Amino acid sequence: MSMTPEHATWFRDTFTRLVDNVDLALMGKRDVVGLVLSAMLAEGHVLLEDAPGTGKTSLAKALAASVQGTSTRIQFTPDLLPSDVTGVTIYDQQAHRFEFHRGPVFASIVLADEINRASPKTQSALLEVMEESRVTVDGVPHEVGRPFLVIATQNPIEQAGTYALPEAQLDRFMIKTSIGYPSTAVSERILAGAVDRNPSARLKAVITTSAVADMADLAATVHVDPAVARYTAQLVEATRESGSVRLGVSVRGAISMMRIARVRAAAHGRHFVVPDDVKALAPAVWAHRLVMDPEAEFSGTTPDAVVQRALADVQAPLARA
Repeated sequence: MSMTPEHATWFRDTFTRLVDNVDLALMGKRDVVGLVLSAMLAEGHVLLEDAPGTGKTSLAKALAASVQGTSTRIQFTPDLLPSDVTGVTIYDQQAHRFEFHRGPVFASIVLADEINRASPKTQSALLEVMEESRVTVDGVPHEVGRPFLVIATQNPIEQAGTYALPEAQLDRFMIKTSIGYPSTAVSERILAGAVDRNPSARLKAVITTSAVADMADLAATVHVDPAVARYTAQLVEATRESGSVRLGVSVRGAISMMRIARVRAAAHGRHFVVPDDVKALAPAVWAHRLVMDPEAEFSGTTPDAVVQRALADVQAPLARA
């Protein structure tokens, strides 16, 4: 089955209803909600770099409630063990067999709070499950199901006692973004309803988890013209050739762009991807994958600036191939 204009219209309407529902709990952040929801439907994962108290937990709970799924929160600390994340096998003396006890990673939405505070060994426990949506314990694989979204957070201010995520793990996050503080008007609305400590509990499900999986499968059929694919490849090559970086966008980064660009196109009611989809998503999808040259970074050049320079230098296609 491929995406048709009728399917695209249904996808757009459902996507808008999901964003509206989450916006009831996380007010005034529709763009961020749409971006995170797009990553979930593209079956990717999200890295949030934000200050404490900006609504990261509310976002995860509201998303889970909107898709009739489950949500868990893992507070990453230096003493957290990999088995605390994935689960552990325990011997049942009465049944005389080993039983697997699932860890908190078995949920629709997993919030990995302050992931850079855990040891690299514990961080790597998420690698397999993020890439393959399964956990292997004692040689036995366990599927986590669909949908499955990891929302990992980092505090950009306090870095004492943290372990920076290696490039290989950063590359496994489809997007990196931030929620940010609300506007004054939105803050007034939040304070007026501050008595409700868990606004996500009042949300009603918009669709079921099986419907989310169907939306993900449908989004994967959105048409990508060869001209758009060539444009994306040229942008990726431009980041690699930049003198400000030591390592440009990876092949996984280019594939992630195609996957989430299809979702964005469907969310706008189109059954085909246009260059503007790539332009709009490029900073969130690619900036965190760049390894900057130390001298360029010292002079003030940022990964976002490298991506914007590539967008300015590479001409977008004006017609289909």
